[in-house]
This record gives sequence, structure tokens and C-alpha cells, in this order.
Amino acid sequence: MPISKRLAAEFIGTLWLVLGGCGSAVLATNYPNLGIGFAGVSLAFGLTVLTGAYALGHISGAHFNPAVSIGLWAGKRFPANELLPYIVAQVLGALAGAGILFLIATGKDGFSAVAGGFASNGYGANSLGSPGGYAAHAAFVSEVVMTFFFVVVILGVTSKWAPKGFAPLAIGLCLTLIHLISIPVTNTSVNPARSTGPALIVAFQGGSWAVSQLWMFWVAPILGAAIAGFFYLWLSGEDGGPAAKHTSADTDGDAGTHHSDGDNGDAGSDGGDGGGGDGGGD
Repeated sequence: MPISKRLAAEFIGTLWLVLGGCGSAVLATNYPNLGIGFAGVSLAFGLTVLTGAYALGHISGAHFNPAVSIGLWAGKRFPANELLPYIVAQVLGALAGAGILFLIATGKDGFSAVAGGFASNGYGANSLGSPGGYAAHAAFVSEVVMTFFFVVVILGVTSKWAPKGFAPLAIGLCLTLIHLISIPVTNTSVNPARSTGPALIVAFQGGSWAVSQLWMFWVAPILGAAIAGFFYLWLSGEDGGPAAKHTSADTDGDAGTHHSDGDNGDAGSDGGDGGGGDGGGD
């Protein structure tokens, strides 16, 4: 598959993740007795990755998440020379998704991304990005550990020994579980692109707190993902093979790869955060 088409798929998939996941938090939670709450937001993030991985996994692998791409590289499922283009496409997609959400949200009188937090990630007692007011060390541990397990699940369910066709489902459910656990701590990131889009919208409206705390939601997820990639490579004994291959989150679900020249290997899947080679992302 040409790199241009794979990058377009990553852009659209990450846009969908931010629009669907963050959109549910911004638009659908503030209704007494009717809002979807933490559980609904968790499900929304999982559904964006699940649907995105099934729709786009056979094209790009459906990473939708810089941390996932780096974790797949560490696990020898993704080539190093494609990391930067993928990450750029993911961040641009997240910005586009956050921008669309902002345009929709401003249709309601009195809306303020600064006052409401705009589903940004954060930490600290007075941060809108941490509903429970958790301290920085707790937020850091949460993001590292949650991303570690997310990438381990992605690598496992996209293995060539895993049942075919179920990888996007498992990845989407994993992301849902991660949100159920950690929304009170950091609003759940596990995805640097997802964190960047809303933070820049808050900054655009004059709020500085989200951008000032954004470093954590790059460093912690990437650290957790890299540890997961190296760990799973050791645990499974898999040989990632030539760097020209990258796992795909296509619906066949085994750790298939497609090559840079466009020839498809076995259907790999990973979702999202998620995805492509992975799985998706938060």
C-alpha cells in the first residue's frame, strides 16, 4: 500500500478517535439523568478504535496513536523509517478532530473550552484534566502502566498465533477497560496525539494549563509502549523479521503484515489506540 494512502488512513482514523472519544466527553456528559458519564465515554473511545481498526486496519494497520507506533517498532512489528510520517499524520488527525469538535461545541451558548477542560488530559488537585485531582506521580504511573498493557494486548492479539478476525474487538474492549480504570486519574490518554489536539484547542482559547502538562502525555505513554514492545518481543520469542514489514490491524486478526511495496501478508491487526500494527489509540 503506498505510504500516502497509509498516512491518509492514520489521519482519518485518529481524527475519528478524537472526534468520537473526546466528542462524547464534551457533548454528551453534562445532562443530569441523561448524560453518558464515565462509562459512556469509556465505551465511546473503545468503539472509535474498534470501528476504525475494522475500517482502516487493512490499509495502515490502524495505529491512530504515536505510542502504539513506537511500541510496535520496539516489538519489531513496524519499521523505524516510517515512525515520523505516521506520528505526524496522527497528530494532524487529532488536531483536525479537535478542531471539528470545537466548531460543533461552540454552537451552544456559553461554551468555553478553557472553563470545561475540553476533555484534555492533566494532573493535580486543581486541574480540569484530572477529575479526581490526582498528583503528578499517580498520573505518570497510570499512563505508563495503562499504555504498557494496551500495547501488550495489541501485540498479543495481532500475533500470527492469535485467532483471526477478533483483534480490533479485543483492542477496542481493552481501550474501554483502560478508560474505565483511569478517567478519574488523567481523563485517560495512553495516546500523545489524542492529548495534543484538545490541549491546543484550550490554548487557542487562552488556557495554558493543558499545554503546560502535555509533556507527561507524550513521555509516559511512549515509555510504557516501548517497554511493552521490548517485553513482548522477549516473552513471545518472535522474530519481527525485516524492518520493511509492519503489523496490520486488518480484520483477519493474525499478526499479518503488509510490506512497503504493497504486497499483503497475513492479516495482522492491531487496533488502536489503536492499531495498525497495533491497535489503536486512545
